Amino acid sequence: MKKFLPWIILAVVVIGMYSWVKGINNTAVELNQNVEQSWGDVQTAYQRRNDLIGNLVNTVKGAAEFEKSTLTAVIEARAKATQVTIDPTNITPEQLAQFNQAQSGVSSSLSRLLVSVERYPELKANQNFLKLQDELASTENQILTARTRFNESVRPYNTHIKTFPNSMFAGMFGFQEKAYFNSVEGADKPVEVQF
Repeated sequence: MKKFLPWIILAVVVIGMYSWVKGINNTAVELNQNVEQSWGDVQTAYQRRNDLIGNLVNTVKGAAEFEKSTLTAVIEARAKATQVTIDPTNITPEQLAQFNQAQSGVSSSLSRLLVSVERYPELKANQNFLKLQDELASTENQILTARTRFNESVRPYNTHIKTFPNSMFAGMFGFQEKAYFNSVEGADKPVEVQF
């Protein structure tokens, strides 16, 4: 029995190490999947907004002789925002900043569109327009919620892969830190609305 004792201890140590490393990897995989799902929710919310913008622009176009530059700005910003794509497995701060900037352009041009609408009383009374405006407000709330949940899913993932000793194995398994959504530059300043 004594001659097998070192082999038994070695087997227990190897099995223990294997289980421990496997646990680190599997937890990182699970947390990474949560991040990717949250990112999908963010993209879905933005896609909903992009779909609504097309309907909003068509409703406004049909109901008022509108400033073409404002409509063009909304359409161009929407097109630019849909061109920015991010790989959810490798979200970098630079990619998120680019995505944020494109979406900020949509928000800005959309705000100008909605402020300009104030000059058209017949449009403000149009039921289709009012419904689209409500849908857009609801969608903006969904975007905020999706972004918040994304950040909430990134935190435990980053914590898991950055804590010692997990950090030693995370790099070997290809896990990298994910970026958080931050506010758009200048978001801390009040919005100036002019009629």
